Amino acid sequence: MQAQDADRHELGRAWQDNGLIFTTRTGRPVEPRNLVRSFHRICTAHQLRPIAVHHLRHTTATLLKNLRVPARDAQLILGHSRMAVTLEIYTHEDRDAHRQALTQLSQTLGQGS
Repeated sequence: MQAQDADRHELGRAWQDNGLIFTTRTGRPVEPRNLVRSFHRICTAHQLRPIAVHHLRHTTATLLKNLRVPARDAQLILGHSRMAVTLEIYTHEDRDAHRQALTQLSQTLGQGS
């Protein structure tokens, strides 16, 4: 946001405020092809396995779940019309999250004895 604020300040009236988080330096929406090229450039520069940009939505949904963000909030963040889409399609299992949940359950049940 700091970079966007600096661009907004520098451009003044020329800045196009669309309420978007990711924009060009003039505030316009990023063209999808440019976003994909930039994303793949970042993956290459950081030696990350390239994935489809859309898969970041699945990753975001799963991370939000693991952070215990309420499902309704995750739905709104991801822009899904129905919570079922968020929970059934975009949120994926995470073995570490399962292990942690079972450990917490075991500790809770162990406290009662």
